[in-house]
Amino acid sequence: MKKLLIATCAVALLALPASAQERKVYLSWAPKGTPVPYAGVNKPVWRIADVLAKHAGQKSWTEDVIETERYSAKWISMAPGEKTRAQFYGDDRTVWIVWDGQIRFTIEGQKPFIASKGFLVQVPLRVPYSMETVGDMPSLRLEITRGGALPSYPLDSGEAPKPIAGQHYVKVSYPTKPVGGGRDVYTDVNKPWLDFLKDYVAADPQAKGRRLTFFVNDADNQAAIIRGPGVAIPPDSNKGHFHVGNDEFWFIPEGKIAYQIEGIGLVVAGPGDLVLTTPQRWHRASFAPGQVDTRIAFNRSPTMLHNYGEDTNGTQ
Repeated sequence: MKKLLIATCAVALLALPASAQERKVYLSWAPKGTPVPYAGVNKPVWRIADVLAKHAGQKSWTEDVIETERYSAKWISMAPGEKTRAQFYGDDRTVWIVWDGQIRFTIEGQKPFIASKGFLVQVPLRVPYSMETVGDMPSLRLEITRGGALPSYPLDSGEAPKPIAGQHYVKVSYPTKPVGGGRDVYTDVNKPWLDFLKDYVAADPQAKGRRLTFFVNDADNQAAIIRGPGVAIPPDSNKGHFHVGNDEFWFIPEGKIAYQIEGIGLVVAGPGDLVLTTPQRWHRASFAPGQVDTRIAFNRSPTMLHNYGEDTNGTQ
């Protein structure tokens, strides 16, 4: 019986592609259907130049650019001196990328700080925060929240907000303990902010090799900073991978990223652009040649399954 088992395993190994024998991978049947269509505000790429042109001459404006079940992302411009009311989101952290001007962030439990272009900022769930544009020019930020979620407001922040999206605000109470209430906290991994231009670009201008670090990393969220020198764009035969039930998007803060997207083709995005791929859609991201490139990948968690081609050895 033991000899039969050993022989069976040997045959199974020989049946695998040579590359799979050199690297440990799992092989499975994954459900693959028609890619989820781009609909509403969602599209493969949002060019920052187009967004700015649409709102030329305006100081205060909002442009929704991603709205899925998982994510809501929007560009928000605030005029000098404009400020937000204190608020929080009940079940997920909020992330911002500051792209112009200066914003003073006031986050409960933290010393207020001013963020300028290139700052990444986050706040844990249920922690109240507010923002104010400082200086003499409008501020511009990309704001990422849970798809379809509305904020809550501390009772001492003022009267009940106006009804929105068919919902009205009522007074509630909730426990301070983590189960059923409480507030999340910052950690050594999930910090209030980082200065991308200082901590990455100035610290390593030549990008000595590929570097992946996390700005957001918990059981329900990921914002991965992926940086490296440009490389040749892979051939079209390299399809990359797909996600069965999850969308994914990227913000490009530096250089250029080349995307091959099923049904779309090759898309090259630059600083300030966003790229979105919907569930069930093959896609591949690579550093475009000629410069140092960075993409910030947002998806549902660091453990989200990547389904690669059967002959690629679990990579691209």
